[in-house]
This record gives sequence, C-alpha cells and structure tokens, in this order.
Amino acid sequence: MPRLPVAATELHCERRGRGEPLVLIQGLGAHSLHWGEPFLSALERDFELIVFDNRGAGRSAPLSGDFTVADLAGDVLALLDALQIERAHVLGFSLGGMIAQELALGAPQRLRTLTLGATSPGGTQARPTAPEVVQELTAAVLSGDSERMLRTGYEIVVSPQFAADPANYAAFGEAARRHPAELELVMAQYAALNGHDVFGRLRGLQLPTLVIHGTADRMLDAVNGDLIASLVPGARLELLEGVGHLFFLEAPQRAARLIREHALGDHDS
Repeated sequence: MPRLPVAATELHCERRGRGEPLVLIQGLGAHSLHWGEPFLSALERDFELIVFDNRGAGRSAPLSGDFTVADLAGDVLALLDALQIERAHVLGFSLGGMIAQELALGAPQRLRTLTLGATSPGGTQARPTAPEVVQELTAAVLSGDSERMLRTGYEIVVSPQFAADPANYAAFGEAARRHPAELELVMAQYAALNGHDVFGRLRGLQLPTLVIHGTADRMLDAVNGDLIASLVPGARLELLEGVGHLFFLEAPQRAARLIREHALGDHDS
C-alpha cells in the first residue's frame, strides 16, 4: 500500500490477515519490519493487521518539525479514518504504548480493546530508563559507529539469553539496516516520550486493557507495567519471566496468544 496522507504527514501502511482490525504501533526509532515475521504471522490468523510506520520512521514521509505523543496519537486516529475503520483493537509497544494510551484516552470509542506492551504512563511515579543504560546508548551514538550503535541498542532491548544466539541479532540487524532511523527522528521521539504523562488520567480509562512486560526489560523496568495495571480499572498484567524489552521478538507465540485471548475474549461478563 502506498503512503497515506494522514494529518500533517504521510504514513507507510500495510494490511494483512483476516478478522477484526488490530493496529500495531511501534516504539522509539523502530518501524514495521521490527515486529518480526513470527509475531505477525501468529497474529494474522485471527486479525486484519494494520501495520504502519510512525511519522518520520521507516518508509513514512521524512520528519518535518517536532511533535508530541498526542500528535502521534492523532496520526493513528487519522489513519483509522483514512482506512475507514470505525473501531479497532490496538497494540502499542514502548513509545507506541504511550501513543496508544493517548489514543485510548482521547478517542475511546474508536478502540475495541487495548494492549500495552513494555511501556510507561510517564510522570514522576514512573521509573525512567536507568542512567547507566542512557550512558551506554549515548556513548554508542557519540562514537559515530553505526554498527556499535546497533549492537549496543540490541543488547539493551533483549535479554542476555536471547542475545547469545547470533541468528537473533542477524534478523534484528537486517530489519534495522533496511530503514535506519535518523538521529533527528530519534531525538524528536525521545523528546516526545519525555513529555508523556498520563498518570493522573489512566484511572478514567474504561477499556478492556492488557499489559505485557518482560521482567528482564532494561529499557523500561517492569515496575512501569505493574503501575499501569494498577491504574487502569480492570486491567490484566502479564509478566514474561526473563524476557527483555522486545517481548514480541523473544516470545512471539506467547505474546500473540495473550493478545488473541484478550482481544477476542468476552469482556461483557
């Protein structure tokens, strides 16, 4: 599918699978190829997947100006309008989870269910990325060595067990190298997520909500998942033992099963 004019930009979007629509929102510096084929294949048996690249990322139009998480949520809402989708299940990961929170709070009537993966509500109660992790990433960026940046980022967002298999890095690296994120985009996304704070609003969210978080997540500690689940009425928390930030790469079948059971479950009882 070509780029779709959406709000103030154009977004690359793909539709695959059959069933009720499920929108997948990626995280910081990532694009739609980062979901990985095992995860997408497991989901498309039950859903029509709406897989897109955030503004400025992947195959979407180049970045033009700064934005907020609320702006990115507006992009998703405009994408639903452009695709003529009245209501959809929504999965948001990391920064995408923050976008999904804003979307759900601003337009709850457009969502069937909400799944929040490895994300944070923001605010002073949330736990930010540890300073030593930020230092690792910063040193890699300042080195100017693209391979070092990729390797450092990878080793932070997956568990040591997953990183130990060279085949896993090969697949991750292939996706990342095909559409590398420009530093300008990463900095703009980082500024947006630093401004994200819905801590005081999540108690008003009245949507069936699933929270998924890996216990070995170094990017965003699993305490953030627990915090979100404690705030959203009726939310269910699933902790994946020993899994890192990219839970959908490390445990694609289990993650897909959790999302499927949640989205297609009976939420009226």
